[in-house]
Amino acid sequence: MKKLILFLLCICFSIFAWAQNSIKPAAPGVTYGKIVTGDNALTTEQLNTTLATDSVYKGKITGTVVEVCKKKGCFMKIAQPDGSPIMVQFTDYAYFMPQNIVGKTVVVEGAAKVKETPVERLKHYAADSGKSEEEIAAITVPKRDIAIMADGVLIVK
Repeated sequence: MKKLILFLLCICFSIFAWAQNSIKPAAPGVTYGKIVTGDNALTTEQLNTTLATDSVYKGKITGTVVEVCKKKGCFMKIAQPDGSPIMVQFTDYAYFMPQNIVGKTVVVEGAAKVKETPVERLKHYAADSGKSEEEIAAITVPKRDIAIMADGVLIVK
């Protein structure tokens, strides 16, 4: 029985390692998830203006990636003009981002909305991003910001 459990664990770890290696490196024209084109995408500044009057925006947004989840690429953040990032998650965790996506310009397609992120979730994201224990402990208040649930991502440059 122990041999069977050990064998199954080895298979699971092998599959996980293979999945990590199967993520395509970020390069212009590469897409993740749903196929996305670059036309009619709002900038993050235009998105802020739109969300000032609407509760949800469905469509395309373009921006520069400033951070990606270091554990498995399960989220990324894109920059806003004021320097604060926009959290981008992926519908049903159907795909992941490569580590070399930071600094790339992308177009994401999906739904954007203003939301409040609780302290517990902010600490989880900080831990996944590789932040220090001191940085994680400094998170004490919820954050109100824009979040995007992306169906697909296109690398522009």
